[in-house]
Amino acid sequence: MTIKKLFPYLFLLLSVITYGQNERLKEKRDQIKAMKVAFLTSELNLTSDEAEKFWPVYNAYDDKQFELRHQKMKTYARKLNDGSLDNMSDREALAFLNQIESTDEEQYVIRKKFNSALRNILPPTKILKLRKSEVDFDRKLLQQYRNKN
Repeated sequence: MTIKKLFPYLFLLLSVITYGQNERLKEKRDQIKAMKVAFLTSELNLTSDEAEKFWPVYNAYDDKQFELRHQKMKTYARKLNDGSLDNMSDREALAFLNQIESTDEEQYVIRKKFNSALRNILPPTKILKLRKSEVDFDRKLLQQYRNKN
């Protein structure tokens, strides 16, 4: 069999593998999101009125943060780890640093808008409790990951 005949099969195989991995990542993210919702619900002790207003705002914020982290930050991480840092000129490094700072700023603006929106939904004590609960959840998730490995 020639390479020309094998190429379509190879392409199909790689497509199926990639699709399967993306599906598993999506399922894993959905599981983590469900665990986070359950954790935050129990920690915040929201009234039904608060919960009705809070969850759409929180989910929109969480989706924006996830998108920003996984689209831009992964690109940055790849660039930092692929060995190209050693071959970067100062000008290229400065441009890259500015991109990273811009993304950090974007994350800050998203968080600030989220906090502003929350002030119309939750009392300040619950907003602070939310921040603490998010950190606690991340620690708990990291601990579970460590225990698995």
